[in-house]
Amino acid sequence: MAAKDLRIELRSRVATNQVLPFALLVLVLFAFALDPDSGILQRATPGLFWLAVLFALVFTVQRSFALETADGARDLLRLSALEPAGIFLGKAAALMAQLLLLEVGLGIGIVLLYDVPTRAGGVVLVVVTALAATCGLAAVGTIYGGLAAGLRVRDTLLPLLLLPVVAPVLIGANRAFEAALGIGGRATSEGWPWVGLLTVFALVYTALGLVVFGPLLEES
Repeated sequence: MAAKDLRIELRSRVATNQVLPFALLVLVLFAFALDPDSGILQRATPGLFWLAVLFALVFTVQRSFALETADGARDLLRLSALEPAGIFLGKAAALMAQLLLLEVGLGIGIVLLYDVPTRAGGVVLVVVTALAATCGLAAVGTIYGGLAAGLRVRDTLLPLLLLPVVAPVLIGANRAFEAALGIGGRATSEGWPWVGLLTVFALVYTALGLVVFGPLLEES
């Protein structure tokens, strides 16, 4: 499943030609909207980064499930001998890979546009935070993408379902990034408890997806 989804994205290049430019454009607009000389832009950098990731998450999830719904692939998945848990893990892994690639591009854009402070001790925290947060986002996105896939109003319903659920990820990842970058005088050690929260969130929703994705696949 993961290889299939990634091959589709590799051939279409939607992630690199549309999603990544859209997310970078969001960062550019924020750079124009906030005064960099006041320091507000630098302080808001972690939140702006993860907001751009969330916008891209909605777009990517909608596209992933819309393709399968349009060509009848979901019916074939239901009739196949594949385990629903394996389908869930494969789609979540493909989504996570796409989001990580996007985050690398956004990270480069933030360094170039926002002139954020960096310190060596925070690099490990940034990487671990991104992995834990992205795992949780991929799990939630796959669950709610499957839930909304069979509905006619999925394009408008998915953001309403998804964004409130991922609020803990936005908060935890934002706080961990603030500690990693030393924003507000925070120490790097202050970010690790938030990484723990992100890890718990990812584990809970991954376990939930393994249980509920089969019924979602049958009902959609």
